[in-house]
Amino acid sequence: MNTILTIFYLLGIPLLVKWLSARWKWIDKVSPMTVLYVIGLFFANLLPVGNPVFNIDAPTNTLISNLAVPIAIPLMLMGCNLAAWQTGKALKVFFSGLLAVMLCIVAGYFIFRGDSGAEFAKVSAVATGLYTGGIPNTGAIKQAVGVPEDMFLYITSYDIVVTGIYLIFIIFFGKRVFRFLLPSGGKRHNDEVKIEEPERVNAFDRQHIKTTMLALALTLGIAALSYGVALATSTDGSANMTVLILMLTTLAIGASFLPPMRKQKHSFDLGLYCVYVFSLAIASACNLREMDIAGSLQILYYLGFIILASLALQCLFARLLKIDGDSVMVCSVALINSPPFVPMAAAILKNRDVVVLGISVGLLGYMLGNYLGIGVYHLLLRL
Repeated sequence: MNTILTIFYLLGIPLLVKWLSARWKWIDKVSPMTVLYVIGLFFANLLPVGNPVFNIDAPTNTLISNLAVPIAIPLMLMGCNLAAWQTGKALKVFFSGLLAVMLCIVAGYFIFRGDSGAEFAKVSAVATGLYTGGIPNTGAIKQAVGVPEDMFLYITSYDIVVTGIYLIFIIFFGKRVFRFLLPSGGKRHNDEVKIEEPERVNAFDRQHIKTTMLALALTLGIAALSYGVALATSTDGSANMTVLILMLTTLAIGASFLPPMRKQKHSFDLGLYCVYVFSLAIASACNLREMDIAGSLQILYYLGFIILASLALQCLFARLLKIDGDSVMVCSVALINSPPFVPMAAAILKNRDVVVLGISVGLLGYMLGNYLGIGVYHLLLRL
């Protein structure tokens, strides 16, 4: 009975939160993933032990969390229309921000690793995915490098804290600070910026069912092929997770160039739903009663260092490259907080011209995040 209830819980609650986020704007503002983390932690920690009504079935929870990421990656990447991007300025801003983040991740590793170098390299790998891509990348990197459940929850929970503080800084001081430190660029609008809400598409209505089924079929094909290659390249009989994640990422990027995938608008949204399921499953597996909060504070300090130091470096690089303050701010928000926060940053700046730039930078980060996170992990193990 608990198995069936766990399936309904893991698949139904994210669907409910997603539905409510279209009606209650505060959910979008704090992020549906944050809401799902809170719900998961509630069920894992605040319900009485041995609750006779509902206990999360651990094997089912693990199985669904492990399946969610390989399905999410192709769906999300196929929803990124790379062929339509204006690459010039986006690449300039992205790579200056990327260089700043990568330098701080490596430097912070040597500052905060202590005596746990190999294990802390896993923290660096997940942090790379977080601050070059986003939560979808962290799930993939977690599986690829074998991050323990408790460590992963520390990282994602502390990330909510530090990125929340950073977002408060952006809301109240960001526009003045970035425009003071960096040259101005582009036209600014004194009127209130009204960013149109992204079109909410029902992927299973009559108009979209064909492309939805094609996207799902491609996803299953990519997942099956990637799993086959991961098994073939393994030496112990189990799938090589690094190969699996890199194959998923590469094949999905290639599929995004197919004409039917360029026209569809909803596979990214379907993939994001899978990430919501993964987020709920991870939080539901975490028993805070057994966690060593005091012993994990170096992760909090590490993430805070990455954000503060990379922001300073990014501003320095921007001055050298003569990149304007509005572009740097929206790029920083896209990398640190993820692309859904770009319209909010554009509204704060009253500059609608940076919306496409910010979203392009964020989506490029999604595409490269898996490669970078796994690459950083193996690099640090060898240093």
